[in-house]
Amino acid sequence: MKYMLLIYGNEQTWSALAALGLDQVMAEHRKLGAELKANGELVDGIGLTVDNARVVRVNDGVAAVTDGPFTEAKEVLAGYYVVDCDLDRATEIAARLPEAPYSPIEIREFTATPLDD
Repeated sequence: MKYMLLIYGNEQTWSALAALGLDQVMAEHRKLGAELKANGELVDGIGLTVDNARVVRVNDGVAAVTDGPFTEAKEVLAGYYVVDCDLDRATEIAARLPEAPYSPIEIREFTATPLDD
């Protein structure tokens, strides 16, 4: 089964990670990514930026576009991993992410039908 691990964060998260050292945080991501790739569990993963982020809402058939990824949440989506494993393993992987002590990691199961089928 495929799961998406959604990594959230806020200003407190970024401050805590900066105190650890961003090089160390990225090294942890690279190490985990290499392990997951070697195990055949890594499908995809990357960090996200807020640069050029937009929110699109359609009201009465008209698209309203605002700058920023901010949807009324305290945290913003900062990155993701897509893993192919069971739920217990996905939970274990999520707990190992460097952001996990500071912000929530959401685990979402993929639907059985991809959009391109």
